[in-house]
Amino acid sequence: MYKIETTKLMKKIMGDYFLGMKDIGKKIAWCTSVGPAELLRSFGFEVHFPENHGALLGATRTAGDFIPEAAKLGYSSNICSYLTADVGSYLKKQTPLSEHYGLNGPPKPDLIVYNTNQCREVQDWLTYFAREFNCPVVGITPPRYINEITKDEIDDVATQFKAMIPICEQTSGNKFEIDNFREVIRLSKEATDLWKEVLWTASSTPSPISFFDATIHMGPIVVLRGTQIAKDYYTTLLEELTGNVDKGIGFLEKEKCRIYWEGMPIWGKLRSLSDLFLQNDAAVVASTYCNSWVFDAFDEKDPFESSAKAYTEIFINRSEKAKEKILAGLIKDFRIDGVIFHEAKTCFNNSNASFGMPARLKEKTGVETLIIEGDLCDLRFFSEEQSIIKIETLIEQISS
Repeated sequence: MYKIETTKLMKKIMGDYFLGMKDIGKKIAWCTSVGPAELLRSFGFEVHFPENHGALLGATRTAGDFIPEAAKLGYSSNICSYLTADVGSYLKKQTPLSEHYGLNGPPKPDLIVYNTNQCREVQDWLTYFAREFNCPVVGITPPRYINEITKDEIDDVATQFKAMIPICEQTSGNKFEIDNFREVIRLSKEATDLWKEVLWTASSTPSPISFFDATIHMGPIVVLRGTQIAKDYYTTLLEELTGNVDKGIGFLEKEKCRIYWEGMPIWGKLRSLSDLFLQNDAAVVASTYCNSWVFDAFDEKDPFESSAKAYTEIFINRSEKAKEKILAGLIKDFRIDGVIFHEAKTCFNNSNASFGMPARLKEKTGVETLIIEGDLCDLRFFSEEQSIIKIETLIEQISS
């Protein structure tokens, strides 16, 4: 059975990250997953990412126990299930972090920072916790749904980044040092470049890494971006995967077809969906989600402007026209035969099948497309039986 041996190292790194939060002497900042983590790290903050905890709740299938608790506060079942699961976990004082790492819950924040480049929900989500913990909260609000990024937009977001400096200084007790910020940006850039190379090994046949593998191995680029640890990890992972490419070893010996997963993972069904595609000799080799932590724009020489560009040009924050262009390029790069659009019930912002994109993409590229309905955490919105039938039909259609 194919295994990525570096997975053992990844589990240790992630364990050390969570356990490091036990140190009560460290200053803690909470940050959205594609937010200004580099600036926070330059002040010496340890950074917690609530969305990472939300994904953990989904992957451990505990989200369903917590979402109703948030509903009691008036949170709709149609909003982000990361949010409702995380808030519900806090209210019930239960978390998978207890079983796996002996933690009572996520660390108490000294500062909370959000970036609405993904959605407005993160603002409401993190503001709720700022009230609960009586700590300062500051937000970045970039232009949304943009086509091409202009200098005016970059300058706007860079100014917002700079405006965070006084509160970061006050909360951390450290003065801002531009050289510290440059160094963190350098490490982020080097790690994200390595992560991109890791993902692009899947352009080989047979592919040494699947989308489902990548959702696990993306952990360090999400929570440890801007550290030497993340850079070293992806150096090791890339070495293993390129070695497998050279040897002609992949997670499937024979690929009947190559699939692109567009949208959020269905965290509670990763294993069963992975097995489904493997059983049908279908290689899911690329995705929108895992590519979200590829930041080509980072530049230590221009840390504020490059950070602003990197965090504003992310896929989820782009226009339909820009998204179609990006997807068409990835379909070509990875030699994709079919695209599965996951229409996540509680993640409208990262679901891209509502305005005709699958049909337009099929017309533009010639690849088959399929829409399945589900959710990132709330499995009540996912019909496994119907989805299996749809997916197997797509695979058969492509193969024939």
